[in-house]
Amino acid sequence: MVEGLLLVPPGGAVRGVGSRQDGLDPVEAASVDELRALQAERLRWSVRHAHGNVAHYRSVFDAAGVRPEDVVELSDLGRLPFTTKGDLRANHPFGMFAVPREQVVRVHASSGTTGTPTVVGYTRGDLETWGDVMARSIRAAGGRAGDTVHNAYGYGLFTGGLGAHYGAERLGCTVVPASGGMSERQVRLIDDLRPDVIMATPSYMLALVDEMERQGIDPRSTSLRAGIFGAEPWTEAMRGEMERRLDMHAVDIYGLSEVIGPGVASECVETKDGLHVWEDHFYPEIIDPLTGEVLPDGEHGELVLTSLTKQAMPVIRYRTGDLTRLLPGTARTMRRIERITGRTDDMIILRGVNLFPTQIEELILRMPDLSPHFQCVLARTGSLDSLTVRVERRAAVTAEGAAQAGTLLKRRVKDAIGVSVGVDVVAPGAVERSAGKMRRIVDDRPGR
Repeated sequence: MVEGLLLVPPGGAVRGVGSRQDGLDPVEAASVDELRALQAERLRWSVRHAHGNVAHYRSVFDAAGVRPEDVVELSDLGRLPFTTKGDLRANHPFGMFAVPREQVVRVHASSGTTGTPTVVGYTRGDLETWGDVMARSIRAAGGRAGDTVHNAYGYGLFTGGLGAHYGAERLGCTVVPASGGMSERQVRLIDDLRPDVIMATPSYMLALVDEMERQGIDPRSTSLRAGIFGAEPWTEAMRGEMERRLDMHAVDIYGLSEVIGPGVASECVETKDGLHVWEDHFYPEIIDPLTGEVLPDGEHGELVLTSLTKQAMPVIRYRTGDLTRLLPGTARTMRRIERITGRTDDMIILRGVNLFPTQIEELILRMPDLSPHFQCVLARTGSLDSLTVRVERRAAVTAEGAAQAGTLLKRRVKDAIGVSVGVDVVAPGAVERSAGKMRRIVDDRPGR
């Protein structure tokens, strides 16, 4: 670690923008030129900070023949190598930290279900930044100071619960730290405490709606006026399902622990047309996932993020694995990412056809006899892979109606995606529920 290297990121405000108005950060109304100037200044700091304090970045920068002083403009970012989850795992647990261990006041980690968990760290300054971007996200989604927020994201090593909690408190809200699970009690809390906003994964929100109906509570009668949903891909059709059943706004939020946690980007409730990236802290790129080529705004590809202000664990050109595209700003100056359509590691390749669970979800939600609770089950017979969509019927649907719906779904998958799948329509409650991220893909192939 280089002694005396600048630790605090430069520039808190954007010159010439004025003071906070209507609860917005001034930078949310900055011009594009002002924003790009701030990003360039912060990028130069972040690259120096990473190179000077993280052995991994020194090694890969040197191997690429790039020095920190070579990065002057935003366009120079493309000269730097990517960071991958594999790099984080290779430096497990603290090798990617850029500050002395005693300056790290909190750690979070991924579940590690697919390998070594990725450990991330935060300084006090990082936690302040995280609270700010989460407060900004909740406000953009419709939350206001004085609201009560029912937080059903899981607490613990997962970043969702604590990220949402401190962001809501920073905004001035009252927080109900419900965490995940115990759905019967959660519904009672919603009924008793009458929160204005709920934060959860979209699949768990559907489980809570089912529990409300089981208890005889009309979901449309609750006090909830906004739901902020993230941590897993979901579709516009799912938004329609939740808004119809709950009579509230359903708004998307995006983040990942390697970059900071939830709060990297959020939809604005007034437009609901994509997630504005908080570009004063996170610089986005879209690349071709196969070649690594940077793509122009508007083209679909893999999202890559560079942190501009992270102290404990800066990330330079981190490959998220999330598939989307960059669009111009609307409700805010900052660019938007389109709703995440899937992940590079969630893509199912079936007989040469690329398929994502969100495509199946969209088709299911167009069919009134089927519920949104489904899984994609992969199996292998001989040398051939097969896919069966296991989906629940609605409670009022007969066995005959379920069979007809299954036949129709098979045909629609074939017509829309171009591949034949099996469909297993099961009884309500037969598909596993999760208090966190839903397991959409069940891989029953030998050796998996």
